[in-house]
Amino acid sequence: MGRLIVVQYITLDGVVEDPDGRGGTPFGGWAMAYGPEGVAGDKFRLGSIFDTGVLLFGRRTWDHFSTLWPTRDNAFAQAMNRAEKAVVTSRPLPHDVWQNSHPVTASPVDWVTETLATRDVVVIGSHSVVDALRAADLVDEYRLITFPTAVGAGRRLFADAVQLELVSSDLTGPASLTVHRAHRTAA
Repeated sequence: MGRLIVVQYITLDGVVEDPDGRGGTPFGGWAMAYGPEGVAGDKFRLGSIFDTGVLLFGRRTWDHFSTLWPTRDNAFAQAMNRAEKAVVTSRPLPHDVWQNSHPVTASPVDWVTETLATRDVVVIGSHSVVDALRAADLVDEYRLITFPTAVGAGRRLFADAVQLELVSSDLTGPASLTVHRAHRTAA
């Protein structure tokens, strides 16, 4: 049985919106303020999941990532590029833009439930997808890269109360990686 893992860059006050500033918000760019080492490489420590699991994206996140990763050639980019990528979308994906990408046109909850029978699924960014999966009580784990800043505005990862179990906490560049286990009622 696989796990559903949510990975997010996040601020001390829980904001996940606009970490790179491309959204044009007044508070955006908070992750990039610490330089590229804050977001470079396998900061979320996904390791072998790139080869055995599947990455799940919302359409906007996939559209952005598909402009970044295919042209990069370091070890992490190679892992991202060879990984299977599923995209929650109602529109067709352009052919040959980002290898190993395929659309999920059915309910993401149904697709994830079926996929978890055999593989890990990692949701990268994609706030609306995370909300739907959390509402369906499917999230097993959160891996959060927390930057030492509070921006005071923006979309937060958790809009309501949540209780998580801290599994680990490590320094990673200018931020910290915390791994939290969710308390699923359906597990």
